[in-house]
Amino acid sequence: MSTQKNPRTLFKGGTVITMDAAVPNLAAGDVLVENDRIVSVGANIQADGAEVIDASSSIVMPGLVDAHHHMWLGVMRRLMPDVDDLFAYIGVVAETLGAHYRPHDMYVSTSLTAAASLDAGITTIIDACHSSRSPEHTDAALDALKGSGIRALHMVGAAMDKKASSAHLPGDLERLARNWNAGGLVQVGLFGQFNLDWWKVARDLDMRILTEFIGDLAKLPEDITEKGLLGRHNIFNHCTRLPEDTWKRFAEAGVNVTVNPRSDALFGFDDDRFAYQQAIDHGLAPALGIDLDTAFGSDLFGEMHALFGQQRSAMRYRRFRGETNVPGPISVEAVLQAATINGALAAGLEAAIGTLTPGKQADIIMVRTDGVAVFPLSNAIGTIVQAVERSDVDTVMVAGNIRKRAGKLVDVDLARLASEATASRDYLLETSGYRTSLFGAVAQ
Repeated sequence: MSTQKNPRTLFKGGTVITMDAAVPNLAAGDVLVENDRIVSVGANIQADGAEVIDASSSIVMPGLVDAHHHMWLGVMRRLMPDVDDLFAYIGVVAETLGAHYRPHDMYVSTSLTAAASLDAGITTIIDACHSSRSPEHTDAALDALKGSGIRALHMVGAAMDKKASSAHLPGDLERLARNWNAGGLVQVGLFGQFNLDWWKVARDLDMRILTEFIGDLAKLPEDITEKGLLGRHNIFNHCTRLPEDTWKRFAEAGVNVTVNPRSDALFGFDDDRFAYQQAIDHGLAPALGIDLDTAFGSDLFGEMHALFGQQRSAMRYRRFRGETNVPGPISVEAVLQAATINGALAAGLEAAIGTLTPGKQADIIMVRTDGVAVFPLSNAIGTIVQAVERSDVDTVMVAGNIRKRAGKLVDVDLARLASEATASRDYLLETSGYRTSLFGAVAQ
């Protein structure tokens, strides 16, 4: 894939949200990029020879971070929009369709999800791949990520279906770490659930470890702390209905927590204790993930809307029920922090991305505010969290490279991608014998 490389790029005259307390927000300001770095944030920056992007009537801010997404499900978009049974979901996406995935299907799905994510202002994604059926499948996903130009942490995990073999894991991790974990945009970690033997291999390779954790279905192993396996390298997703003792151990170890507001509601994982709030109450910094294309899509704005509404609903219900010392209502700033800074922290990239800080990587998005659903701009952060959509995302930059400009993806053949995605989906449906209905319930 070719890239549009700008040695010096100046975002000029925009409303600037830095997400860095040490770098002031600006009602009208500039952001200067040189190569892959942010050089300066301020008013009236002079940058002779720079390519100037007119940011007037726009918000310039850090790229969004999708902290949990099964990118391999891309061609199954909205296949199960009403599902509320986790095991029925697994039966379809893993046992029925996933069992027939070729490396090509992995490549197409990952490419589709990456392109859609960039289009929606997502510059970094934690790719939760619980379908690493073979080294070839993993390589296909990684090639798709690299080709897309998105920043990604690809978490390699055993496939969920009974037909799949995981004999290549965790042995393949050493090869992957050697080839990918040397500082590029795409890196590799382990989707290890609670397989502590695999965790040990990942820790020896300095990899991050992802575990999906629902309190009704699993419990934290008693000896995990004593073995030195619990710490800042861990990412725990969902974290719904966990006992207080587990939260205390998480807090002591400083683990990372990610939540998926729409998906957690879809499956009924959460209750009014609310995993996001539990993490906050224990001093952790929960990040936001989209989770599923089978019901949703690559849109972190939807997760921000859901987080804002769900937290306020859950806390108000607790107050109305008569509880005391209930946490206060969430703010739009806290929501945006979950979608930027906290996601960077979960990925282990907080020193490189998540804020518009001079010296950090130039992962920047520019969002138009002159649309009829947005103007007049009265509260910049509230506008990002509550009002804008992917169509308002004008420009997306990852490590100094433009990936979307003037509302259109750069160097993406959408017609070809649509054709390949449709062909992949049709192959999986035909090979598996699974039947779908365009307007209603699944017709088997």
